[in-house]
Amino acid sequence: MLISDLERLYDYSYWANNRLFAVISRLTPDEFTRSVTGSYGSIRNTLVHVLSAEWGWLDRCGGPARGDRLNPNDFPTADSLLQLWTRVEGYMRAFLSGLKDEDLARPIEFAFGNGPTHSIPLGDLMQHAAVHAVHHRGQVALLLRTLGHVPGNFDLLIYDEERRGAPA
Repeated sequence: MLISDLERLYDYSYWANNRLFAVISRLTPDEFTRSVTGSYGSIRNTLVHVLSAEWGWLDRCGGPARGDRLNPNDFPTADSLLQLWTRVEGYMRAFLSGLKDEDLARPIEFAFGNGPTHSIPLGDLMQHAAVHAVHHRGQVALLLRTLGHVPGNFDLLIYDEERRGAPA
């Protein structure tokens, strides 16, 4: 894995987020916070989980500190969450741009709560965080459809075509 691979993965992730956020920004506060279904219950809760996890992995790998896990109740509207997401995206892009390929092999030690300590290469953790977001973006797309909204297509192939300038 190279830094350029991670940068592509995060570029795609933020491109896909922006497509999804365009729909989410039109939700009413009730739709944004309403318990619908899924692992986290609402669009807000699922997105807060994703952002909290991404920032948490960034923090563990040497980026800006997140502090405590993000609390969904601190984000009553989509706009309140999307503002923070923009800031964390900037943190991630700056962090990635400061890495060298050899940094990706550096072991990162962490634990979940009081559990055992794990040691995983930085590159693998950063890749995990991006793939984790893909998983939950699919869940949010389903939640949007449940509420009667069409999330659009944010597949990697569409992203690649747009980057190459191919017609969508």
